[in-house]
Amino acid sequence: MAVAPLKHFLEIGQLSEEQFWGLLFLAQALKEERTQTGRNEPILAGKALAMVFQKPSLRTRVSFEMGMQHLGGHALYLSPAEVGLGTRESAPDVARVLSGYVDGIMARVFDHNHVHELAQWGSVPVINGLSDYCHPCQALADLMTIWEQLGRLTGVTLAYVGDGANNVATSLLAAAGKVGMVVRIVSPVGYQPAPEVIDATDADATVTDDLDAVVGADVIYTDVWTSMGQEAQKEQRVADLAAYQLNEGLVARTRNDNTLVMHCLPAHRGEEIIDSVADGTQSVLFPQAHNRLHAQKAILAHLLGKAPLPERND
Repeated sequence: MAVAPLKHFLEIGQLSEEQFWGLLFLAQALKEERTQTGRNEPILAGKALAMVFQKPSLRTRVSFEMGMQHLGGHALYLSPAEVGLGTRESAPDVARVLSGYVDGIMARVFDHNHVHELAQWGSVPVINGLSDYCHPCQALADLMTIWEQLGRLTGVTLAYVGDGANNVATSLLAAAGKVGMVVRIVSPVGYQPAPEVIDATDADATVTDDLDAVVGADVIYTDVWTSMGQEAQKEQRVADLAAYQLNEGLVARTRNDNTLVMHCLPAHRGEEIIDSVADGTQSVLFPQAHNRLHAQKAILAHLLGKAPLPERND
């Protein structure tokens, strides 16, 4: 039976296992196509994507813009000052206006409710480029990277160390549940996921403040301790999370010479991760960043170009 198409891409939890795997297969196919031929078929010719930004980003902007270009379409960057989403103009009004101009909307926002309002009030597909609640595009690229590096996802153990209450950890937990991964959130009290986030995933997930939970991990992952909007808390956060730095000692503690080191970037080097680990032989930080392009091309090809999601046959 064909995989049901998606209308929007807002949260990993809204996808079925088949839809999530379908996006992974489509991302892999688009990457292979470009690697082998130097191009992708222009299936988005004549299509336009509005990119609404409340938060700045290197990877989100460039990967979506180049993804549209690779697929024959066009991306339009809209800065925070130009739109004033939720302040100068309401999300419902922005959604209805943009729906008359473009074929899809990607929004990188603070308030997660804004992406839901854009989807509710617009008539074109909406993609969550990041919200304070979750980061689904990042999680899709992350699992694509793990799959490429290890050749499997089911049964893989990922240890996430540091601020486990953030948007990246939330989406990793949701994504792991779609593919049968094991997730260990290793964070001090006060920086652990909300109970409802754990309850919502089908992953084999544990939450602990014990760093020995990294033992045997196939992947060790971290993110910044102070995200955008939390700058006033930086001093306290650095003090609270200092013991959870991803350094050579913590990598060795996995007792796995092949543990992948991951970070969604940007990195605050010297805080949550040190240079020798970020740039070490076990690091996949930059293949991970590059896969944002391919994962997002799959989302764009499916939502804007109606490319079908491949079925999983194993």
